[in-house]
Amino acid sequence: MRTTLKRGVGRTASTNGNGKAVFPPGTLTSITRYRQPPPSSGSALGLFGRIVLVVLLAIVSVVLAIAGGAYLYFHESVDAVQAHTKAVVRAADKLDVPVAHHAAVALIIGYDHRANEAKSDPSLSDTLMLVRADPVTNTISMLSFPRDLEVPIYCGSSPSDKVGHVVSSMDRINSAYSDCGPSGTLLTISHLTNGLPINYLITVNFHGFKEIVDKLGGVWMDVDRRYYNKNTGAAYDDFANINLEPGYQLLTGQQALDFVRYRHTDDDLVRNARQQEFVRSFREQISRSFSLTEIPGIVDTITKNIEVGAGGHSIQPSEVLSYALFAAGLPAGHVFQDDTLQKEVTCNITCEASPTAISDAINEFENPDVGSSKTANAAALGLKIKQKTPPPAKTTVTVLNGNGVEGAAANATYLLEQRGYVTQEPPNGLEANGPSEFHSKIYYDPAQAGSKLAAKALQNLMQPADVEKLPRTPAIISHDPGSMLVVVLGQTFSGTIAPLPQQTTVKHEPAFVRSDTSDGVELLDPLKKKVPFELMTPTVVERDSYPDTQPGDKAVRVYWMDKQGGHKAVRLVFHNGNEYWGIEETNYPDAPVLADKSFRRSVGGREMNFYYSGSHLHMVVFDAHGASYWVVNTLLDDLSNETMIAIAKGLKPLTSVK
Repeated sequence: MRTTLKRGVGRTASTNGNGKAVFPPGTLTSITRYRQPPPSSGSALGLFGRIVLVVLLAIVSVVLAIAGGAYLYFHESVDAVQAHTKAVVRAADKLDVPVAHHAAVALIIGYDHRANEAKSDPSLSDTLMLVRADPVTNTISMLSFPRDLEVPIYCGSSPSDKVGHVVSSMDRINSAYSDCGPSGTLLTISHLTNGLPINYLITVNFHGFKEIVDKLGGVWMDVDRRYYNKNTGAAYDDFANINLEPGYQLLTGQQALDFVRYRHTDDDLVRNARQQEFVRSFREQISRSFSLTEIPGIVDTITKNIEVGAGGHSIQPSEVLSYALFAAGLPAGHVFQDDTLQKEVTCNITCEASPTAISDAINEFENPDVGSSKTANAAALGLKIKQKTPPPAKTTVTVLNGNGVEGAAANATYLLEQRGYVTQEPPNGLEANGPSEFHSKIYYDPAQAGSKLAAKALQNLMQPADVEKLPRTPAIISHDPGSMLVVVLGQTFSGTIAPLPQQTTVKHEPAFVRSDTSDGVELLDPLKKKVPFELMTPTVVERDSYPDTQPGDKAVRVYWMDKQGGHKAVRLVFHNGNEYWGIEETNYPDAPVLADKSFRRSVGGREMNFYYSGSHLHMVVFDAHGASYWVVNTLLDDLSNETMIAIAKGLKPLTSVK
């Protein structure tokens, strides 16, 4: 299952001014220079000031002592998660060296090895997920491979073998781990993606995973439906125990593990969606409620169950900290999960995907469309988006050589033409040479409309690069034929330009709904006196959906979402075949998931918050009568954006619906 993708950026490290390798993210210094304050006067006010200063210094000293201890502990803990087992160390040798200021890709292998199993027994890789962090676009994208996806399996013939050889022409992808360990998985993924640069390898023991969740006090997640099985050993229930009620709730480590691993009444694609939902929820939890006092216990648990390998170097504390801060500070809607693969993969006993589907999924993974949610939201609401950034076909560019590498300007000019840009040569037959630069410079002509936005769009393709107004210096002006942009290539130019980001095309479609008030009224009417807020009932639902009354399931649930805070909730569950969507009603307005909204719009007289995953509307929320009302899409976001909005518009007070 080879694809036609070419190797991209990320094969080697860039250099600093001294010719030393630089790895992302930039190193954080632990040394700060202070100036001694000048002597104060001997007045009473000065004496008072000195007393206050002594008190402040005492407080600061205590804080610094605590921080210093945490800093040292953090360093020791990062050392503890370094690749240390022979298998992970060998796999780390096959990783690509990350490049400063460029996106980095990690392969996460979630494996299962229970305490009662012998060490010689092969472990199974239940989770295979690529995660890409891009500091240029401020995005994290995720791509999960179904564990039953059939692909050629590769193993290495020696520790130094970075290519591997085929040991099975076609087998389940998770067998690469049981056959050849993490090296086999890495080589198999590398061949499957035709050499996608992978910079980090993270192995996670699933049964240590639940301990990490418990150390954090649990993780808030939305459970789409009733999950129940009690394993009695009979053939019909011979799979893992699980007992989860529907609704948004705080899950323990065991419950979270049960949820993300369940797949007995659905398939690998739905399980992948649950795992990606966990990643999003876990990030929200860390960024919202992380406490320094929790560090020792969490880190101790992590170091026992996680190993991290980095391409070409040992992972540094500054890297861990920078990536953690990056993930915590992402803008709303900038976490993307794979869409192409889950649509194109077919799963029965095993899963299959065409080379084109894999290629398209990798392209989407490497080039997430940051504007997709905005485009999709406008289409769903019937709005038009004004084009502000000039497209490449309307952007003229002149490239100058500022790094002294022969042919660099000609190569970059060719690559820009391949991306659709209109290139122009310097006037009067001048050679394309500019002033020497370290970082590439992208100069924009402020006299031309949209030039600054065009420069920033090009910056995303040529990192590291700086965007500046066109200077009036002879070295630049003399070489400018009047282009919108003038690019001076710097020493950090790697000779490659990133592909253009995927442009999401979304058309407005009528909502796929039907009018129905009876089901909601019947389910909610008995609960009116059991909650301290007004209940809303749906008056329209997705056309093929009905309340979930399948054996053992519950179509409605009233429960304490946060008992200590006095917050109750009601969950309605609907199914449209194999997928489940819901309506959540609660007097908990500060639920963690509500902090990451993408847009706020007035629809039908209501102020609604929209929560997008890429171009898919996953949740619509509005507040009324002291409560919060949510419409939650299926795990695979099967309901169209227009359908989600129509259901939210159709929610009416129970007392007003007959």
